[in-house]
Order: sequence, then C-alpha cells, then structure tokens
Amino acid sequence: MRNIGVKVSYDGTSFNGFQSQPYGRTVQDEIEKAIKHLTGENIVIIGSGRTDAGVHALGQVFNFHTASTIPTERWAIALNTRLPKDIVILDAWDVPDGFHSRRSAKRKTYRYSIDRGKFPDVFARSYRFHHPTKLNAEAMAEGVRHLIGTHDFTSYTSIHSTKPHHIRTIYEAYFEQEGDALHLYITGNGFLYNMVRVIMGTLLWVGQGKLLPADMKRILEGKSRSLAGPTAMPHALTLMEVEYGEGGATTISDEDDDG
Repeated sequence: MRNIGVKVSYDGTSFNGFQSQPYGRTVQDEIEKAIKHLTGENIVIIGSGRTDAGVHALGQVFNFHTASTIPTERWAIALNTRLPKDIVILDAWDVPDGFHSRRSAKRKTYRYSIDRGKFPDVFARSYRFHHPTKLNAEAMAEGVRHLIGTHDFTSYTSIHSTKPHHIRTIYEAYFEQEGDALHLYITGNGFLYNMVRVIMGTLLWVGQGKLLPADMKRILEGKSRSLAGPTAMPHALTLMEVEYGEGGATTISDEDDDG
C-alpha cells in the first residue's frame, strides 16, 4: 500500500462542507467517487481539516492509502478528468506511511475577504462579504493583534464545539487591502468550529465602532461565546494553505472543525 498526499482547491459554494455528511453534497464524497471510478477501490480519504458549508479552499490537503500502481505524478490529471469543475487537484506526492494530513499538519492559514465597495463586485460576490458602509481597518488590524499567541479561544468558538479544550495558537494575523477588498489573513496550529468567522464577526464590530480594539482581548479573556460578535458569513472564507515539516509549531491532537 502506498500513502499519497494531495493538494486540492475547491469552490465551496455548492458544497455542504468538505467532510462527508449524511445529507448534502460534499467535497470528500466527490473525491472518493473519483478514486473509486479510477481504481475500483473504496477509499476513505483523510482531510487536513473540515471546512464548513460554503467555505472555499485554495490549499486543502488530504491523504489516502492505495494499492494502485498509477504513477504518483499522474494522479492529479487522472482525478481531475473525473471530478466536477468546482474541484481541482493541484498536486500529488508520495508521503511516509505514518503521514496523516490532519495530525501531521503544523500550520494552517485562512483568508476572510470583505468587499467595501458601494456596490458588490459581481465577479467576487461568491468569495467576499459585501459591507458597503465605512469600516475602520486600522482599528480592526489593532484588534486582531490581541489574538496572536496561545490562548483559550472559547469566546471565539461556536457553542456547538465538542472539543475537550479550546486552546489554540495563532502565529500571525493581519489585514491586507486590495482595491475595495479588505482581507484578513490568519495562521495558527489549528482552528475550532466557526473560530475564524466568529473572530471576523467581532472584528466587524470593531470596524463599525461598536467595540474598541482592546475589547478583543477582554472578550478573549472572558471565555464566553456570548461576549463576542456574530458569526460572519461562510462564503467569504478560504483555506489558503496547510503547512507540514519541521518547525516550532505544535501539532494539536484533537480533530479541528476548521473555519
């Protein structure tokens, strides 16, 4: 048996998330059907994390074990010819037998995008949250810096989280402007259910003047979801990159519900 790592991008608009669900179309189901069609194997792929319904990915990673003799460099094109157009395999490579795309991950980076134009960009409407009224981007940038480091993120996590603890490490968090677009980039060792979207929803309150930048720290230390802002819309969230290999990052052991 070979263990193969794969990098995949997808438009999450028409998916009920990455991971298989009892109902609804998922990215995992489509990929597993493509592998079945290609090799005849009933394979369950292992994703680097879950993305919620409507969330996109530029650099999701998964791995799977196969008895197939298809050359590794042929897997991407072979799967792409069998996948729907809203999923594209970007790369495939051999990984050690013990490699696990989630447990072996060191860092994950998400982007949340806001369209601040007077009218929504028709070509970006599926990937950016339209907010036509004024936002204080400087205050938002100051606020998100309070979340960098290792903290208990209970306040910024869905009340439906079932994880044994909510301690995660944020390595980087910053904003970039691109014309009318404002992008939040956030990198950590893992993300809890709705974590990035709750952070973004609270930062929007900061940008609107409803909260001060320092309130982000106060909310964090309060360890209560009721203190934070709303959960931002999913369609503006994209999983950008999953990193592996050596480094100072700490791999978390319990499974994350990303985004």
